[in-house]
Amino acid sequence: MNLWDEYRVKAAELSARAVCENDLALQIELENLARSYLRLALQAEQNSLLDLTYETPLPKEDDDPAARR
Repeated sequence: MNLWDEYRVKAAELSARAVCENDLALQIELENLARSYLRLALQAEQNSLLDLTYETPLPKEDDDPAARR
C-alpha cells in the first residue's frame, strides 16, 4: 500500500469516528484531523510524481582554501 493510500485510510477511520462521536468539540477535531490526513495524502501522491535530483553546488573560488595560496 502506498503512503498516500495509508493516509486516506486513516482519514476515513477518523471520519467514521467523528460520525459516532457525541462530544461536539471532539467530533469537530476528528473531522479536522481527517481533512489534514486527506491533504497529506494529496501531497504525498503529488510528491511521488516528482523526479528531483539534488546536486551539490561546486564551491566558489572564494570558498576554496587551495585557491588562497
